[in-house]
Amino acid sequence: MAQYDFPKMQKKLSKYLDDDRMAHTIGVMYTCAALAMAHGYDLKDAQAAGLLHDSAKCIPNKKKLKMCEEHKIPVTEFEKAHPFLLHAKLGAYIAKEKYDIKDEEILTSITYHTTGRPGMSILEKIVYIADYIEPMRDKAPNLPQIRKLAFEDLDECVYEILKDTLVYLDENPKDIDSTTKDAFLFYKDLHMERK
Repeated sequence: MAQYDFPKMQKKLSKYLDDDRMAHTIGVMYTCAALAMAHGYDLKDAQAAGLLHDSAKCIPNKKKLKMCEEHKIPVTEFEKAHPFLLHAKLGAYIAKEKYDIKDEEILTSITYHTTGRPGMSILEKIVYIADYIEPMRDKAPNLPQIRKLAFEDLDECVYEILKDTLVYLDENPKDIDSTTKDAFLFYKDLHMERK
């Protein structure tokens, strides 16, 4: 059972994130905890993942690319063109190196919190959903329904979020990461099977 010093982690993190991002991060951390309670997942691990999910978010894009190169983090052509997406992979690296997170599931939940992926673990789903529904979020369509669904059915909730994300991104189809498309197809199939 991992021990986390959350106040210390928050203090350290606040040096690297602006105030809005920090407020969002705290919202995600507590939403992860609430979802962990609802779905029988380890609270502390869920909080750690939520707290660190955006740890690389405020790093300038050029520096993100440089850091990935320095630390041998693979970057796809799509990510080179959309370097803001790299905060997820880089965030997992920072969680491991700077916050001593060893748990593979926490690291992958940070890696995939932006795109999602087919066959996500419970924690990956929790972080993906929490990032979308935390209390300060107010832009997404169908938020009240999605927030309710998050506490009832993780798979169905992931499907609805991916569906809405793709509708939103469809305005600029070249901005859609293939991982997000793959995740959507996976959860759409699951949705269809269950209907």
